[in-house]
Amino acid sequence: MAEDEANLRLVLQKELERAGHDVRVAADGEAALKLLEESNVDVLLTDISMPRMDGMELLRRVHQRPNPPEVVMLTGHATVETAIEAMKLGAYDYLSKPYHITELDALVKQAAEKRRLRVDNQRLRAQIERKNAAPEITFVSEAMRDVMHLVERVAPSDTSVLITGESGTGKELIAHAIHRLSRRCEGSFVDLNCAAFQETLLESELFGYEAGAFSGAKSRKLGLFELADGGTLFLDEVTELPAPLQSKLLRAIETQTFYRVGAVRKVQVNVRIIAATNRDINQVTGDGSFRSDLLYRINGFQINLLPLRERPEDIEPLTHRLLGDLASHNSPEIAADAMDALRSYSWPGNVRQLRNVLERAVLLSNDNRITRAELPPEIVAPAGAPAFAYAGVAAAPGQSATTPPLREVERQQILAALEQTNWHRGKTAEILGISPSTLYRRLRDYNLTRRA
Repeated sequence: MAEDEANLRLVLQKELERAGHDVRVAADGEAALKLLEESNVDVLLTDISMPRMDGMELLRRVHQRPNPPEVVMLTGHATVETAIEAMKLGAYDYLSKPYHITELDALVKQAAEKRRLRVDNQRLRAQIERKNAAPEITFVSEAMRDVMHLVERVAPSDTSVLITGESGTGKELIAHAIHRLSRRCEGSFVDLNCAAFQETLLESELFGYEAGAFSGAKSRKLGLFELADGGTLFLDEVTELPAPLQSKLLRAIETQTFYRVGAVRKVQVNVRIIAATNRDINQVTGDGSFRSDLLYRINGFQINLLPLRERPEDIEPLTHRLLGDLASHNSPEIAADAMDALRSYSWPGNVRQLRNVLERAVLLSNDNRITRAELPPEIVAPAGAPAFAYAGVAAAPGQSATTPPLREVERQQILAALEQTNWHRGKTAEILGISPSTLYRRLRDYNLTRRA
């Protein structure tokens, strides 16, 4: 409640508390804004005529905030027209002085109920969107059955989860499944790809910032950590976090508090952490690029996803599911020899690559039927031909028929795709079915540079 008359402010506070309300008071608009920053408020009562910041300006500021409280204007007899104008700006209602406390109590309860309904509506809409956005996980393999059993066991707890596996294996889908089966399912599921932002932007994206924190910060921005309050924060490619931010994240997870960039007041949250990485966690902690204490904090429970080549029985049901998603109501038929080619392929890009291949095949197909002709040449190579996973890579004359090390296979696949696209990294990442950031890391790991 914002009221500059001290005696009236005290009376209203006592009477409203007697009626069962939790009341915070402020002497003017600026003080009221500070109170709103510190606590979640359902209804704001504000006088119009106040020093420093009047009620009209306070109303405008409040409605710039995410999920604002309902505002009831308290006016003198001479300011009724102003109060009506305030309602056009979003005020819930107004009362003219003098007023009965029973009348004010009833109005506060009505306004609080309206806000609760609004918040519940937003939450239900978000739930529906999450369910629509997160498809069910399709599998028949025993390996994925074991994974889903682990998901069901860990989901009801608040234990942090680390999901490991190659790029494209479905780590984000597993994170969604954990959230949907948890007690936090009505809260937000907020995701952040830690490799998708520059280091200078990542901190403000994660923790938010205050107005004036840096050039261009004209107003406060809530970070993803704060938006996930009461729900789940999914940190994809977590091992790509820069070292300075790793320590801040560790502190935030341990204390469930943090500072927005440029702030002097801590923010308290209640967030569950699910993280994912396609890197070898022993390697990144061993070389010092990722803090071992942060790993222990996010790795309360680990789930490892096998690559698609190690669970080939999932390829056929995944193909039918993806074709249904891609073609909507008129899913194309896939020829038996085309399905055999898909089952025989090693899928270094995993499910993401399979989707890309099927999307291309749907666009090229005739008579709503996919044959081998619509599949990329590396997938339909003769079964006996020595070839790597991507077109243009064949075994060298005299090369041993034994399977080469996996790192060398992957290196050759990447090199072949680079040559195929004339070293265009964006197109290469698309062919490989991986993200550009993952491709960049592979180029660095394998010391691949274009020869003059």
